[in-house]
Amino acid sequence: MRAYPYPRPSGPVTMRVTAVRLSGPDEAREDLDTKGYSVVEQVVALGRAERPDWETARLKLSATVPAREIETKGHWSDVTVVAVLTEKATNARTVARLEPEGSDKREWTGTVTLARPDHLDRATLSAHVVATVDGVPGRIIASSERDWMVDVTADVPLRDRQLDVVTVSFARAAEWLRPFRDAPWMVDTSGRMPTVRLNTDFEGLTALVQGAGTKVESLVGEMLLAQLCTDVWTAVFHTAIGDLEIEDDGTPLLPPDWRGEVLREMLPDVVPGRSAEDALREVHARRTGDGTWAELQPRIHYAATRRAEVPKMLGETVRGIERLDQEATA
Repeated sequence: MRAYPYPRPSGPVTMRVTAVRLSGPDEAREDLDTKGYSVVEQVVALGRAERPDWETARLKLSATVPAREIETKGHWSDVTVVAVLTEKATNARTVARLEPEGSDKREWTGTVTLARPDHLDRATLSAHVVATVDGVPGRIIASSERDWMVDVTADVPLRDRQLDVVTVSFARAAEWLRPFRDAPWMVDTSGRMPTVRLNTDFEGLTALVQGAGTKVESLVGEMLLAQLCTDVWTAVFHTAIGDLEIEDDGTPLLPPDWRGEVLREMLPDVVPGRSAEDALREVHARRTGDGTWAELQPRIHYAATRRAEVPKMLGETVRGIERLDQEATA
């Protein structure tokens, strides 16, 4: 728990996006379909916009603050609420002041504007209560408990990102895929999101991975899918750890996009008992030259198999085969 040298209210701060309006080059405005943002996921998916040429998005916000506690305790004055929109990938930062809705100052509303040229991937939207404390202005005394995500390209407002899975004949595909015509699948991490390419030259592979067919084929498909997921987690981890931004003092930084999400997910199993930042420093040091990178590979493989739920799938497959044997001999 973080300690502060000044009093802070204990009540929660919540924030929600209530509407999104997009503006294009002709200044025509249109509202984003309500399916483009989710209060449950707390995500706005701007890729769902009907007009692809939008230039700015105005997000209407509502924040709830512990007004009664702030008023009765009397530690704070000049209280205001601001919304902050940031994106690490572009270092973009937008601050918007909210206004109280009603005399009790419990609800605060306003808008924050996202300029499309300033954003590349996912932006984080949060609310902060700012006040003067002990004569010091500009103190942040409370913040929203969970940030909203504003995704510039996503079509569906989901916090957990999904992999793209495409089917293609490697023998007749793009030139770079043809040397891998004997591989059942490839994991491509060069794009905005990792893509899994299934090789249709393997007859029946797509149906197996999708779980179609007989009971036996379904069991085989589950194991194939677990192996595929292991390959995906391994590939994305190596991609993420191999493309880090390094500060002047040599400290590696967690990437702001899906690579950072992958590292946060896997590092606790790769370097147990360490914070994400400390684990990242150790893994980076091993990869860049202390001679122990190879020793870390079993831990990376273990982390990948855990995320792919290989032990669970293997157990279910063994039990499924036993049931089929019993049915056959009954």
